[in-house]
Amino acid sequence: MGFIVKEFEIKDEKVLDFLVKKLGFNVREAKRAIDRGRVSVNDKRITKKSQRATGRLKCIVFEPNGYGLKPIFETTHFAVFDKPSGVAIHPKKLANTKSLLDDVRSLWGNDANLVHRLDKETSGLVMASKNKFSESVLKKAFQDKEIQKKYLALVKGHLEKDLTIKKPIAVNKDENIKVKVMIHPEGKESVTIIKPIKKIGENTLVECIPLTGRQHQIRVHLFSIGHPIVGDPLYGVDNEFADRYLNKLIDEKERIEKTGAKRLMLHAYYLEFMFMNNKYVITSRSFEKELSEN
Repeated sequence: MGFIVKEFEIKDEKVLDFLVKKLGFNVREAKRAIDRGRVSVNDKRITKKSQRATGRLKCIVFEPNGYGLKPIFETTHFAVFDKPSGVAIHPKKLANTKSLLDDVRSLWGNDANLVHRLDKETSGLVMASKNKFSESVLKKAFQDKEIQKKYLALVKGHLEKDLTIKKPIAVNKDENIKVKVMIHPEGKESVTIIKPIKKIGENTLVECIPLTGRQHQIRVHLFSIGHPIVGDPLYGVDNEFADRYLNKLIDEKERIEKTGAKRLMLHAYYLEFMFMNNKYVITSRSFEKELSEN
């Protein structure tokens, strides 16, 4: 379900206490809702945690109602999902849409969270924390690049040898399509290692190891060397097609004809990390199975 607006009548009461009583928040959750601007009374935002109010109170809340996805691996502190392509990580604000976070919160409550991101169209391994302790530790590990991630991608054309792409990436401010990024000398340092695995018809299955974590890094790097990912509706197509895709005006048939597949053929297949003095190596083979079936 994602984010929804709940409405109540409040009468000369402290807003923080009201949220705890009516919505079942703990004090920390109630304070966070106020800090994030999710609480208003008579359409005026509540900014002070000690504020009393009378009138129509509105609060934006998250109510999980997910896809029914289950983790492929879990411990007491964290779990790993093999996310299908097309599943969003987080819901859009106030959009009544499903996301992986719905499933995470349904399974382990409001203290559970996702500790890194994966594009909606990218399939593969996504890690979730079950509590605030593991969330803090794992998010820091991702930020400090202590967790190794590897991807598989099916790219157009034939790659013959390993290569390291070192091209800075910047937000494409000049484009009408704001979600795209571009290679630009003033961009942020970005490095991706590419290793060909095997040829599949006119395409090549490659392993991608991003050493930095920029938005759309693997996609724009592969496009920049003339080997866009099969199924990519943003890179390797003209802006008119990309714009129509973003506005949901492209049907499956046209997408396949233009890009070569009905989905982005990029898959996060490998995670390697330490947690509480234990080493974990988690892999997913669902992408290779998908390729063998098509």
